[in-house]
Amino acid sequence: MPTSQPILLRALRWGIIATVALIVIFAVIGWLVADSRGLIGGVLGAAIGGVLLGITVGSIAFANRFIESPSYIIIFFSIVLGSWVVKFIGFIVAAVLLRDQPWLDPTIMFFGIISGVLVSVIIDVLVVTKSRIPYVSDAPES
Repeated sequence: MPTSQPILLRALRWGIIATVALIVIFAVIGWLVADSRGLIGGVLGAAIGGVLLGITVGSIAFANRFIESPSYIIIFFSIVLGSWVVKFIGFIVAAVLLRDQPWLDPTIMFFGIISGVLVSVIIDVLVVTKSRIPYVSDAPES
């Protein structure tokens, strides 16, 4: 595994913890603002934000498993770019299917998704800046 793998797994772990915390926070906020419609919107928004952003870190960590392959670069970018396409399509499908639903508050859902994105970016930045990676990593031994 590359030396970056523990960093990716740490970011994924903290992202999952933050997503669960955001789900609880937005469930409470949603309930206080718009009763059950707000609760559902908050939970869905935070969950969608966490899942969509966790897909990128997860896909990079998964793609690193193919580091020994001679086609590693092609496999790596195919997996990561493919996950971005899946995320884009998933977001569009979720937005279209959920936009006019009477059983959820779209405003709370929107703020849940945005909060998930912001928290994930903050976690990624903190994990990467606090990590120690050698300048020359994964170099083949001669």
